[in-house]
Amino acid sequence: MSDLQRYKLTLAYDGSAYHGWQKQPQPDGTSLPTVQQEVERAVRDVVRPPTGKINVLGASRTDSGVHALGQCAQFDADTPIPVDRLARAISGHLPDDIDVIKAELAPPGFNVITDVTSKQYRYRVFTQRRKPLAIRHMVYHGYEPMDLEFMKDAARDLVGEHDFAAFAAAGHGRESTIRTIHDCHIESHDLPTGAELHIVVSGNGFLYNMVRIIAGTLVDIGRGRLRYDTVRHCFHTNDRQNAGPTLPASGLVLEWIRYKQDETTYEPG
Repeated sequence: MSDLQRYKLTLAYDGSAYHGWQKQPQPDGTSLPTVQQEVERAVRDVVRPPTGKINVLGASRTDSGVHALGQCAQFDADTPIPVDRLARAISGHLPDDIDVIKAELAPPGFNVITDVTSKQYRYRVFTQRRKPLAIRHMVYHGYEPMDLEFMKDAARDLVGEHDFAAFAAAGHGRESTIRTIHDCHIESHDLPTGAELHIVVSGNGFLYNMVRIIAGTLVDIGRGRLRYDTVRHCFHTNDRQNAGPTLPASGLVLEWIRYKQDETTYEPG
């Protein structure tokens, strides 16, 4: 009987054409296009499991239209392909908008979901009046003037352990809405494609639509539509109606995921 080895993948993708990461089977037996579906198909084509089935588990269930630079996933397989060739082999079976950045042997007992210690997201706001044609699927077009100092102060209010119920979409499905934000800051970028503001948030976990609601709150504070102390008020009331709008998925990218294990790779033993 062959021994299965657990592999960890680091993935990047443009989520514009997909209904999020997770597979979404439909009542008629079809499935909406998802990143997980494409990755599983590619891994299956490469490692050729005897049963014909492979399960690729992702660390973050990114929503429809959300992008990633550092999504992580795992799968179990018995394959003679050297691990240093696996990323390229799998990428060769993926569409042009998904790429395997790295493949490695996972540490013993590794779980791509439960072993996460922190994640970082970046929300990109294109701030010029002209349309961001070349990058329209990668940014939110928010060209109204914004007070950066108010936004930066409000971003600092988010840091720490808080109840983020006011920053979660209805039906988030979590028993606890308490999360810890390690860092939240605003960056200004003058890029070749145009000027952008980036809202960068890292923490130990995120609720459904939490980063997009945080971004909408900070943007509306900058626009003067919400008070400068809105974040503190939201923590006091836990009322979703006091926070800002949920900004579109197009501006959001999952940048990285960190784990409690170190970066050492393990040989199968």
